[in-house]
Amino acid sequence: MSSEETLRRWRLILGRYAAQPLSQTQFSAGDWKLDQSLEYLYGREYEGRGLARPNGGPGSLDPSQLRAVDWLNRSRSLFPQEVFERMQTQAIDRYQLTDLLSDPAVLRSLDATPGLAKALLGMRGRLSGQMRDAVREVIQKTVDEITRKLRNDFVNALVGRRNRMRRSHIKSAQNFDARATIAANLKHYDVERKQIVIEHPRFNARVKRNLPWDVVLCVDQSGSMMDSVIYSAVIAGIMSSLPAVRVKLVVFDTSVVDLTHLAHDPVEVLLTVQLGGGTDIGRAVAYCESLVGNPQRTVFALISDFMEGAAPGPLLAAVQRMAQSRVKLLGLAALDESANPVYDRQMAQRLADKGMHVAALTPTHFAQWLAEVMN
Repeated sequence: MSSEETLRRWRLILGRYAAQPLSQTQFSAGDWKLDQSLEYLYGREYEGRGLARPNGGPGSLDPSQLRAVDWLNRSRSLFPQEVFERMQTQAIDRYQLTDLLSDPAVLRSLDATPGLAKALLGMRGRLSGQMRDAVREVIQKTVDEITRKLRNDFVNALVGRRNRMRRSHIKSAQNFDARATIAANLKHYDVERKQIVIEHPRFNARVKRNLPWDVVLCVDQSGSMMDSVIYSAVIAGIMSSLPAVRVKLVVFDTSVVDLTHLAHDPVEVLLTVQLGGGTDIGRAVAYCESLVGNPQRTVFALISDFMEGAAPGPLLAAVQRMAQSRVKLLGLAALDESANPVYDRQMAQRLADKGMHVAALTPTHFAQWLAEVMN
């Protein structure tokens, strides 16, 4: 990378305070637009720390000259989608741009993402009734998009086990039959490339289960768990529609709330949860233990960062009792926005010692894990 390009990037990163010391930086018209858009949002960081914004240069564009909705539309065209979605979320969550939070039409125009849903859910109690309706629509769009991505994984994994004696015309990665595919396509071997050309992939059918399983989802709704809560609500909604599964949904912080009656409606679940600060996992697990009717056909999934705020004794005792009764125990560790595990490893190990299988998995891999346990 050239020194000129390096200076350009640092100038965009540091903002207008760097305009004078980096005055030799050559900005194009497009660069000034990027700079204006970044300044409009992140210049608020200076104000939040009691600092005045610096005077503008050739690209000066004071906040009064640009409305939030104009900034939104401009930024959408200037930045890659992933970058724009992060800026959009920070505009609401960190800087609370009032224009975006006072006009329902603008709010409905935002790109529905888990990050945006998380930000809106965190401040829904401070919005007007009209804005709450708009928030519901944004949450619904987010839920629909996540469901679209995950539904096939859960249906394929949980509706029935693979029947390797039967073929299926439904093309699903989880049902892909590698051995049969190779056998059927050997005649298409490319000698020069030394590869088999797959013209006719083969997929297995699935055998439907006759006896349903009970799946108890116990979801930590303490303040750090919002990403996991969103995906858990969607997973509960998907599984509630499957004949092979009976879902029970429980959320907790220091209190325990049974949302089984809402498990089929992820949007209502998300609008109901109240993120708290404390965590009493033992109390929640003891309550879920009381919901177990047929231990040998019950999966208990604890979705948490395992940061117990109460004494660990009751939690460990409840897990051990369920393990002894042959309940299938799964501990799903919390993931952050980048799918990195964030959890108390020491407590996770103690739970594992009592009979719980603990893993940090994406929702898709969680579906596969459930299928393996239930088979």
